[in-house]
Amino acid sequence: MVEELVAAGAVLASAGAVYVMAAARVVKQYERGVVFRLGKLRSEVRGPGFTMIVPGIDKLRKVNMQIVTMPVPGQEGITRDNVTVRVDAVVYFKVTAPAEAIVRVEDYRFAVAQMAQTSLRSIIGKSELDDLLSDREKLNQGLELMIDSPAVEWGVTIDRVEIKDVSLPETMKRSMARQAEADRERRARVINADAELQASKKLAEAAKEMSEQPAALQLRLLQTVVAVAAEKNSTLVLPFPVELLRFLERAQPAPGAVQQPVQEQLPSPAPRLDPGQEGSISGQD
Repeated sequence: MVEELVAAGAVLASAGAVYVMAAARVVKQYERGVVFRLGKLRSEVRGPGFTMIVPGIDKLRKVNMQIVTMPVPGQEGITRDNVTVRVDAVVYFKVTAPAEAIVRVEDYRFAVAQMAQTSLRSIIGKSELDDLLSDREKLNQGLELMIDSPAVEWGVTIDRVEIKDVSLPETMKRSMARQAEADRERRARVINADAELQASKKLAEAAKEMSEQPAALQLRLLQTVVAVAAEKNSTLVLPFPVELLRFLERAQPAPGAVQQPVQEQLPSPAPRLDPGQEGSISGQD
């Protein structure tokens, strides 16, 4: 009799151990458990730790509550200014309502991925190329709103959306490079012209000051000579007065004038005397 009781107890203990092993579940810290009893959703969501279910009747579905990083495949589209581009993005989302994420949508990951691709194509068609290249923050916010609106009903919250890369055709890249080069050249010319204007104003002021003090011009000339001589080269600098050039310019005859030849003045011939006069002149002498 005792042996039978011991055997029955052993059987019950074994059955209890098997039951506990079949009913025991462990939910991790970053997970939540959704229980279906006979196919009906239980309102209680199991938290992290050890939990029990009814084997054969209950079914536990674990839902990851961590932020999921999902890359969005590159989508080709035509922008509003008729430029063909290929845009890649990444979506960060997490489950906030585990029961709705399991019940309302068959596969919330696949649903979010498809919604992200559709929204990305839509945002490409509504934007211009300059916005895709320079104003990505605004596009990221618009893309996040487009994905988050239907995802809220699925128990999913979009944390953020980032546009990773914008691929352009080679012809468009060359055109943009030429445009950037032309813009840089234009700015360089404007800066150079502005510098020339400022330098001319300063030089005009310096010339005005030097005109009042002629010695200042000579000192400036000597400074130039010293600067050239400091290089230890074979260049010879000879100061040449500008006034001399102006004098030579005034002395040069006009191109149409004809120069008159200079006639030599010969001595006048001596007066011719008669023979009688010659004797009288010699007698007087």
